[in-house]
Amino acid sequence: MPIMTLRPLLLSALVLCAPLAACDGSHRGIETAHRPVVSHTSYAIDLLAGPDGLAGGEAQRLRGWLDTLAIGYGDTLTIDDPAGSARVREDVAAVAGLPLTAVAIGAPLSPGAVRVTVIRSSATVPSCATPAANASLVNFDAHLSSGFGCAVNGNLAAMVADPDDLLRGRVDDGHGRAATAAKAVSAWRKTATTGNGGTAVKNESTGGR
Repeated sequence: MPIMTLRPLLLSALVLCAPLAACDGSHRGIETAHRPVVSHTSYAIDLLAGPDGLAGGEAQRLRGWLDTLAIGYGDTLTIDDPAGSARVREDVAAVAGLPLTAVAIGAPLSPGAVRVTVIRSSATVPSCATPAANASLVNFDAHLSSGFGCAVNGNLAAMVADPDDLLRGRVDDGHGRAATAAKAVSAWRKTATTGNGGTAVKNESTGGR
């Protein structure tokens, strides 16, 4: 009889503990709960243009604007041109030095104007900005710490050249980037070891001292 009485009590205790364990906010898996988040910021400028390309002085204005933004690898350049002038696209591409992507017209443009937009992506791990509430509690059930993965993914988000690669990856376009990156490793492997004269050490005179 005591055994039959204790068993329902034990089951009841487990049922009550299950919701509490699920609500404590700890992560029970073996993978990190902190993932990089990619966000995009757009900067736009309207330029005057005609059938023969950008109007006088607009190329210089575009260059100054792009220099202020310090555009580079990872930035996407788009152009809204209702007339679809190839000459305008050539002028903008020549100033920017980046390939252009034609996009649909967003906000209305005044007659004879084109809009150049720079889309810049960035990656952060916002979930690591504020430590979890249980970061300082004793870890009784050996689960992952609340900040597990913040160091690795935070560094990944900070160092990736193009944050959009975290979303869609990068396709090999046949330019041989892997072979270029392997040149340093190949040179290191082919160099003789220091014991065999691979590195020449220059002897500096100390004046007899």
